Order: sequence, then structure tokens, then C-alpha cells
Amino acid sequence: MENHPQLNSNHYSIIDLLESRPFSWIFVADHHDPWRATASWTLFFLLTFVAPLVSHFAFQCSACDYNHRRPFDWIVQVPLSVFSTLSFVSLLRFTRKYGLRRFLFLDELDAVGDKVRRRYSEELHRSTTLLYAFILPCVLADGIYNIWWFTYGGTKIPYFYNVYISHAIACMFHMSSWLYRTSLYLLVCVLFKLTCSLQILRLDDFARVFEKLSDVGPILVEHLTIRRNLRVISHRFRVFILATLILVTASQFASLLVTTVDGSIVDVFTTGELALCSITLVFGMYICQRSAAKITHKAQSLTSLVSKWHICATIDTFVDTDTINESPTANIIIPQMVDLDFDNEVGDGDDELDNTKFIPIYKHAISYQQRQALVTYVENNETGITVYGFMLDRTSINTVFAIQLSLALWLLDKTIGFA
Repeated sequence: MENHPQLNSNHYSIIDLLESRPFSWIFVADHHDPWRATASWTLFFLLTFVAPLVSHFAFQCSACDYNHRRPFDWIVQVPLSVFSTLSFVSLLRFTRKYGLRRFLFLDELDAVGDKVRRRYSEELHRSTTLLYAFILPCVLADGIYNIWWFTYGGTKIPYFYNVYISHAIACMFHMSSWLYRTSLYLLVCVLFKLTCSLQILRLDDFARVFEKLSDVGPILVEHLTIRRNLRVISHRFRVFILATLILVTASQFASLLVTTVDGSIVDVFTTGELALCSITLVFGMYICQRSAAKITHKAQSLTSLVSKWHICATIDTFVDTDTINESPTANIIIPQMVDLDFDNEVGDGDDELDNTKFIPIYKHAISYQQRQALVTYVENNETGITVYGFMLDRTSINTVFAIQLSLALWLLDKTIGFA
């Protein structure tokens, strides 16, 4: 693939980092190079399956010590390994079929303005910061927990030859496994957020054409392009999003069940890693669901925007007609184009397309029939992120939350008599 000078700039730090030789083989197996592919798959199996199995079975003999019990270790290791596998396979499929830059629609940045490219560069920086800002504190907390666990356990924990060297290697191996699996999962979530962010920026830029449009054709072409991109994004990520929703829900209910059952010992030592695992999984699901709902809401706001543009043009046309036909003695009230954007109206960025400002119209540039046809088209072709035909909007997220809350309360009622 030819490299575009704009895409090779230092603004795309996360992309350049993932494509660099020191990192590309860690997360994504390069099948064009058998040695790097072997190294990538070997590292994946070691840190995703071997390390958790060794950690779970080799160290469970210390369960006789109250302060070193890890009764919920399996509920931590299994979800992390499952999500790591799902993320690795998704990344492998994405990069092998499309390439990372084409997968993120960076090859389409030539068709957008400089403002969109600049804002997308800023979004890449924010996404990189978000990834680091969440992973590093979690790894630090997990590292403190494991250092305490290995240090305080002493000779109670199995070791080979030398207790200090053996425990140091085992601790590093365990922490590397945690970092690798959580990074893989959150990386795919952030990549989904980036793909949605670019389309949101394109929608914002697309909405401004109504202020200077003189033909319906360009707006229809741009809307079809954005609609196609959202359909492609939905198709690429639908398995990952659906699997994430199901697996996170299952893991959280399993965690709730094992911690509330009679006889379970719940304290910071037994549930420390379980809490970190739950926070990580829920945070990744939150990134995906919020990104999907945000772009769906933005895309659906186009219907309101196009309708408002149509009525503003229609009112402006009637104003001209009434002004021409007005007699000196007639007392006719002419509608005025009033700016309704009060100073006390503050939005969160999601409703920029659905504000109260009237749109300035280039008079008589587009006929009534063309405007009406465009409104009808947009009303009957609402778009957004879908998962097998189900639209991911704020209503669907509220529904999922209500169902999960009901199931959680039912489970608590069955285990601890919560009512």
C-alpha cells in the first residue's frame, strides 16, 4: 500500500506504534514473515493459556493459608483468556484482510477537509492517552497485589532452586500475562472507538454543507458514503461487540454468584484481582457501547437537521413572496429568521447537529421538490451502528442495563436474600 505523507506524520502515534517492528509482532502475527508469525503465536499461547494455567494450579496449594487463598482465581483467568483470544483473532483478521490503516479508514482522509484530519489526529492522541491512562494504573495495582502475594507467602508458595529468584520470575510472568491480555482487549475497543470517531467528525463536517449548498447531488453522495462506512464498521465489529456484551455479562454474573454464595471469603486479598478484572472488562464494554450509541445518535440527528434546513428554506421562500405581494395597507406579519441559540444553552457535544439555530439559506438555490425528496430519503434511510440488524443507540443501551440490573437483583435475592 502506498504511504500518504499525511498518514506518516507523528500525529498518528498509536498507528505508528502498532506498525513498528518492536510492537507489530507482539499483538498481530505477520503471516508474511514466518519467524515473526511463530513468535507472535508463541507469545500469545504462553501469556494467554500457559501462564494462567501455571498460576492457577501450581499456586493453589497455598490455599490452606487464609491470607493466601485465591478462591476466585479461575473466574479471573478464564474471562481474561477468553477476551484475549477474541481480541487476538479479531486483530489478526482485521490486519490480515484490510491492513491497519485501511481498517481505520485512514485511506479516505484525502476526501475530507484539513479540519477533520487535524481533529482526527487529536482524537488519536486522546485514544492513546486513554489506553495508557487506564492500563498503567491497573497493572500497577495488580503488580502491588502480586508482589505482596509472592513476598508474604515465602516458602508456602512452590519454588524451584531459589525462592527469591523463582518468585521474581513467576511474578513477572504473571504480570506480563495480565498486561498482555488486558492490553489486547482494550486495544480492540479503542480501535473501534477510533473508527467511530472519524465518522463522527465526517458527520460534523458534512452537516456544515447545508449552510453553503447549492445542489442536492453532493449531499446525497456524501450521505451514501457515510452510510456505507457505518455499515462496514457494523459488519466488521458485530461479532466482537456481541461477544463482548455476552461474555462480560456472563463473567460479571459468575463473579456475583461466587462472591455471594454461602461460605465465600470476600476481602481485598481474595477479591483484589477479581475487582480489577471486572473493572477492565466493563470499561472495555463501556467504550464500545458508548462509541456505538454516540455515532448512531449523531447519524440519526441528520433527519432533524435536514428537516430544519428544508423548513428554513421554505419559510425564506414565503417571506420573499409575501414581501413582493404586500400592499401598502396590508397588515401582514412576516416570519423572521431568529437566532434561538441562547447563551444558557450548553451541550455535551453529542447534540451539535440538533441545535436551535436557523440555517442561513442561499435563496432559490434548490427547488422545493429537491429538498422534499432529500428529506424523504433521509427519513427512510436512518443509519448507525448495528449488530445483526439491531441498532445500537441509547435506547438499546438503557434496555440492556435494565435487563442486567433486574437479573443482578434476582441473583442477589437468591444468594443473600436481598429484597
